[in-house]
Amino acid sequence: MDKDKDKNYYKILEIEEDASEEEIKLAYRRLAKKYHPDLNKSDPKAKEKFIELHDAYDTLSD
Repeated sequence: MDKDKDKNYYKILEIEEDASEEEIKLAYRRLAKKYHPDLNKSDPKAKEKFIELHDAYDTLSD
């Protein structure tokens, strides 16, 4: 079973489904700064969220 099948990458990046490539990139950068594990060492879920953001960006920017 593919666990990524049901993920809404637009929701993860907090953008609309008709977002432009530039909007996708800006949303990713904004959220990556917010959840970067090096900046959130006290948050155990920061790394997981950061990876999820990266996966969403990687998928939508293709």
